[in-house]
Amino acid sequence: MQTREYAIQCLKDEAQAILDLIPYIDKEFDDAVELIFRCHGKVIVTGVGKSGHIGAKIAATLSSTGTPSFFINPLDVFHGDLGVMTKDDVVLAISNSGQTDELLRFIPMVLHMEIPIIGMSGNPQSLLAKYSSCHLNVSVKKEACPLNLAPTSSTTATLAMGDALAVALMEKRNFRPQDFAHFHPGGELGKRLLTTAQDVMRSDDLPVITPDMHLGEAIILVSKGKLGLGIAMNADDTIAGLITDGDIRRAMEKWKVQFFNKTVSDIMTVTPKTVTRQTKISDIQKMMNRYKVHSVLVTDKERHLLGVVDHYSCMI
Repeated sequence: MQTREYAIQCLKDEAQAILDLIPYIDKEFDDAVELIFRCHGKVIVTGVGKSGHIGAKIAATLSSTGTPSFFINPLDVFHGDLGVMTKDDVVLAISNSGQTDELLRFIPMVLHMEIPIIGMSGNPQSLLAKYSSCHLNVSVKKEACPLNLAPTSSTTATLAMGDALAVALMEKRNFRPQDFAHFHPGGELGKRLLTTAQDVMRSDDLPVITPDMHLGEAIILVSKGKLGLGIAMNADDTIAGLITDGDIRRAMEKWKVQFFNKTVSDIMTVTPKTVTRQTKISDIQKMMNRYKVHSVLVTDKERHLLGVVDHYSCMI
């Protein structure tokens, strides 16, 4: 078997291990979700070795999706970390065998504090399963490792079960993109969902024109504005309409030599798309895609012009 074939077989084995978890999404899983959902404290994830590494990732996923969580090594509990735990917490304990000695020595302390335990292991008959309030079965038929020794399929299955928990809790909490953004303010999604029109709009040197201005003069101001548009303003400083490069090109094709006798009012859109200062960039992008426009005007309640947000402003 060639090297590439070993890799393909590994992926197949791990994919099958995940699919084999489906029958284990049962009442125990429902109980685990409900236990975490009703938790008034934190979810404390713990595990040793590879299970610990997977546990740290599960804790991070839970925290970023609305469930306050963090990982602790059970070995550290014997040196003071037990102080972070309260009766309002829930412990998610992970061990493939369910018999890991360092983890089992930690369990009596948790039970003494009357903290509920969600066990996650590949052995429903293990001591971990026995002492857990509910147990999530992540057993696999074999490891993807050709020696059937290195944790591969088992860690993949455990990670997938942790993701399943997080996703189920997101739905139960009605967790939405705006909530996700608050936990990821530094990421691209967070920026788009938290940034508003006021943060990115151009408000200086706007290409302002008047409805009665001849198109020959308007072209010059539109070109200098470098936004591909001109904003027609009324005498009372309210917006009368909008012309774009496209409007100008179509007018030239239609009227030819008569073009320079026409005014802005002849081609302007009298109902341009507008937003408020507080409109999120994500909503502006949706508006641009829906109406096939590359710019929107930022206005106040009285329809006074505050600025312009174009397609490139949204590319943060």
